[in-house]
Amino acid sequence: MKRRNFLGTAGAGALLTGGLLGGCGQESKQAAAVATPAQQTFKWKMVTTWQKNFPGLGTGANNLASLIGEMSGGRLTVKVYGANELVPPLEIFDAVSNGTAEMGHTSAYYWKGKIPTAQFFSTVPFGMTAQEMNAWLYYGGGMELWKEVYAPHGLIPAAAGNTGVQMGGWFNKEINGVEDLQGLKMRIPGLGGEVLRRAGGTPVGMPGTEIFTSLQSGVIDATEWVGPWNDMAKGLYKVAKHYYYPGWHEPGTTLECMLNKGAFEALPEDLQSIVMNACKVVNQEMLAEYTARNNTALQTLVNEHHVDVREFPKPVLDKLRALAEDVVAEIAGQDVLSAKVYQSYQNFRQQVVAWHDISERAYLNVRGS
Repeated sequence: MKRRNFLGTAGAGALLTGGLLGGCGQESKQAAAVATPAQQTFKWKMVTTWQKNFPGLGTGANNLASLIGEMSGGRLTVKVYGANELVPPLEIFDAVSNGTAEMGHTSAYYWKGKIPTAQFFSTVPFGMTAQEMNAWLYYGGGMELWKEVYAPHGLIPAAAGNTGVQMGGWFNKEINGVEDLQGLKMRIPGLGGEVLRRAGGTPVGMPGTEIFTSLQSGVIDATEWVGPWNDMAKGLYKVAKHYYYPGWHEPGTTLECMLNKGAFEALPEDLQSIVMNACKVVNQEMLAEYTARNNTALQTLVNEHHVDVREFPKPVLDKLRALAEDVVAEIAGQDVLSAKVYQSYQNFRQQVVAWHDISERAYLNVRGS
């Protein structure tokens, strides 16, 4: 009896011990399962539309990659490829969509041939400024619409930079009236290019890598690029006489980070958050840097290179504004989603103009110089 009791007690103890050990083992496996994703590392490729390390645009892409690596503690590293290093500059939409690269840095108006509505998320002639665009994207429903537009292509967009108001461009002849736009061959992308076409000019699409030689050789008569900082870096003052303002065609150009949806969703939630927040940081930093560096560059262009800086005549701007309203409105008629994006953009623009009339504009008018 004592032996049986002992065996029974021992057996029960063994079962209890085994159960505890088994439970501990199970908990250890579960803990390991939870810990494993946090320790997993990812290596991504970023393709860009810009020349590698080009000031502002190229360095903005570099900064985004660096931030992601730093914020993730090295768990997600991103290798940046400049234009033509992995794919041609205007083919990165397909490269990210099909997974050749996990992310891209560019601007949405380059995809007007694929998705005309995408241009609203880049810039609209006589449209919203950088400050207004950010407000629409983050708090006015713009980002949700942008995601809806890109979803069929397996892409997730994010704002990742802004140049602010650009310059009107470099011209090898004076623009004194609307008639001077007739037959003008100008490198100008997006909706601005269509506006120029309707004004009698010939818009020419080309990546930034080809602008200098095209203007120098006479393939084009004029070009827009960005603003004093970037334009000086490209040496455009060497191949054009007149530098016009304002940049009616690009009043606040948003740059995008496009993400391959499958690759992004394969990341743990904390890395997804890091990627999105890194984009927001770069979005703000780039605008601040452009504002700061354009100041100095403009003085250099004028004082050292004797650039002829001119304002577009009012009749020219009035004509371009009227044409732009028609061009933008026509996109809304293409499909239901385009109409929804257009309506959202226009409604927000009207609201923010009412506010800025008594805030930003009013203040700048009374500030003077």
